[in-house]
This record gives sequence, C-alpha cells and structure tokens, in this order.
Amino acid sequence: MTVRDDDRTAGRAGDRGVDLGQLARIEDAGLNASAPRQQFWMDGWLLRLSPGKAKRARCVNALAPSRAPLALQLERARQRYDAAGLPLIVRVTPFSQPAGLDEGLAALGLQRFDPTKVLAADLGAFDGSESLPPGLTLSPLSPIVFAGIVGGLRGSPASQQSAHAERLTSSPVPFHAFALLERGEVLACAQYAREAEFVGLYDVFTAPKARNRGLAHALCRALLVRAAAQGARTAYLQVDAGNAAALAVYRRLGFVDGYPYHYRTADPSLC
Repeated sequence: MTVRDDDRTAGRAGDRGVDLGQLARIEDAGLNASAPRQQFWMDGWLLRLSPGKAKRARCVNALAPSRAPLALQLERARQRYDAAGLPLIVRVTPFSQPAGLDEGLAALGLQRFDPTKVLAADLGAFDGSESLPPGLTLSPLSPIVFAGIVGGLRGSPASQQSAHAERLTSSPVPFHAFALLERGEVLACAQYAREAEFVGLYDVFTAPKARNRGLAHALCRALLVRAAAQGARTAYLQVDAGNAAALAVYRRLGFVDGYPYHYRTADPSLC
C-alpha cells in the first residue's frame, strides 16, 4: 500500500503516487462498518438517519450522480432528515459524485465543518504479543456494554448511547470492543471492525484522568496485533484533522495520510 504522508486537508486523494483503488476500498470498508439500520437510498445518495453521535451514521453520502438538479435533490433529502428529527449533513470526500459537488453545496449555503483525515497503515509489523504495560489488562466487551462505557466517558446522553449500541449490534461488519483496565477500572476503550484484509479502529477514548500515559498507543497496538493475527493487512481510521494529540499517537503506530473529508450543513452549531 502506498499512501501520502502530509498534513493537507483538501478534498483530494492520490497525491504522491497514492493507490486510489486501495483508498477507495478503505472508503467502502468504512461505509460498511458505520452502516446504521436507518438508511435510505435516494437517486445516487445514501441517506443515513441514525440518531446517534457519529456523524458518519447520520449524514448523506453522495455515491453516484443524481438525475435531479442539486437544489431539488438537497430539498428531497432535507425532507427525510426533517422527518427523522435530524439536521441535514452532507459528507464530502474525494470520491463524492459528481465532481464539483462541494462547490455546488457551498453555493446553496451549506457551510463546511469538521475536516477529518482518513489514515492508513500496513500491518506487516504488527505481529507477536500484545505486550501491554505492567498492571494493565485487556477485557472484551459486548457492543451494548461498550456503547455505555464509551458514551459515559464522552458524556453522551442516553439516547445517543442507545443508538450507538443499536448500530453496533446490527452492523454488517462485526465489531470487537475492548476496555483497558487497571485494578478493574476502565482507563481507555476502543474497538475494531475487520472486513477481509481491512480493519478499522473506532471509538478510541482515554479517560481524562488517565491521559498522557501512552495508554491509547498501547491499546491500539494491542487491537491491531489481534486484527493482524486474524488476517487483516491494512488498518484505517478517521480522526479530526485538528486533533494533534490523537494524530501523534497514530503517527507513532505507523499511520499516514490516506485522504481527507469534511461535512457541509446549513448551521454547524446544530450538529
């Protein structure tokens, strides 16, 4: 796998000899892993309508050119989101269709927010033992328990925790969730979803009082070792482009830039 290693966040992929086919497969794997039960196909647009926290599960993905003019297509989507009690959010990636979608959405008044990086890593070096720091143990969790733990750490309301649990339970790609424990106390948690040779890291979170101890690095490495043992060859994840601390953790693990994406909506403060 060849992916770019820079810090730009423009809506492009394929710079510096990137294998676009590999990145497109990562995008597909990410879409499969974040699929909620509440989704609807509308003239080239995949409308996701989960009431949970993750915007990936409550946004529009424009996967093919629609037959309708953009303004009409957007209004039809808006009606669906209004009926679901959700703001209309469009996710814009280098793979969004048609070309020029981002500029068209901007012209219609949708504001750009939450620039995100998709990172990728080869797992050739992730073999052997998980090698956790002394005194720490890795405990598997059910999707429902995990959603409650990570939601509690984030301060998410019960409705979002419930939606998260529902999405994980019904996911077409099985999730494997874990907590990092010290004397029975949860210090950090994360999960992975493996589809064939691709594995995605999701919901990596460290309790505030346990930060700056290298726990996220240790937990992610342990999960990637497990995934590699199960046949994964390429890892991916999504991270806020401005989250310097998380980016530093992932760089140490060997992740490099794959492609960026962002969202557009009428009022980002409502999202």
